[in-house]
Amino acid sequence: MKVARSIAEVEKRPRAVAIGMFDGVHPGHRRVLQAVLDSDLAPTVITFDPHPRLVLGYGVELLATLERRLELFEEAGVEETLVLEFGHELQQLEPEEFVGRILRAMGTQVVVAGDDFRFGHRRRGDLALLEANGLSVVTIDQVDGVSSTRIRDYLHAGDIAGAAAMLGRPAELDGIVVVGDERGGTLGFPTANLAVDPPLLVPAFGIYAGAARGGSAAISIGTNPHYGGLERRIEAHLLDFSGDLYGQRLVVELWQRLRDERAFESEADLVAQIALDVEQARAAERPI
Repeated sequence: MKVARSIAEVEKRPRAVAIGMFDGVHPGHRRVLQAVLDSDLAPTVITFDPHPRLVLGYGVELLATLERRLELFEEAGVEETLVLEFGHELQQLEPEEFVGRILRAMGTQVVVAGDDFRFGHRRRGDLALLEANGLSVVTIDQVDGVSSTRIRDYLHAGDIAGAAAMLGRPAELDGIVVVGDERGGTLGFPTANLAVDPPLLVPAFGIYAGAARGGSAAISIGTNPHYGGLERRIEAHLLDFSGDLYGQRLVVELWQRLRDERAFESEADLVAQIALDVEQARAAERPI
């Protein structure tokens, strides 16, 4: 998939375009993408970075990084994506200007969107404005019960199965492996310490089963209470893997929440529990 960072990088040709954040790329989003793919025009996505809510000073917890969204677009079959930097200039762009300077400039003939789609300065643009400016519009119904808000609620509660059912795939952690306390190695269970971008949602503290780099993983999210930790850590023990992951990006699927994190009577008890966690992680099945 070709990824452009400015309209100048996009060739003008007949296009069907989907516009939005598509955070999580859940089934509702994929329904929009599929409609673009089903057209006879070049299937194209316009998305934004950073999230507009962050720029406008509101909080938001993302379900996927930009890099992961782009990967999911490509997996869906999208040919091109234009990533627009959402800053003051774009924020102030009137809907008619967006149509002329962005959509027409890239050859857009059809826009695919939900019926509540809004765009442009003060969200004044809507589907009727697109049609009034000569563009065809394909309206897509929402998938009943599916929303990014509900997925976030499931993850906050540690309900990995519920989140996966609504996402249509396992929830994920996506970050860079950094140096941690290196305590896992001394216990016989070396871990990859994952640093994630602050806007990315991290599920409820606990011990999880999942997968990374094609194999099973046991994942700890929390403060390591046995050692009196205060800072949140995300540590993944990759079963049957040995190697140096420092500085590399790592995407970890979450399959099942195994238990709460807790302190133990002794380090021997901790090690015994980790061994049980590892066996449960090995036996866990992908939720969807």
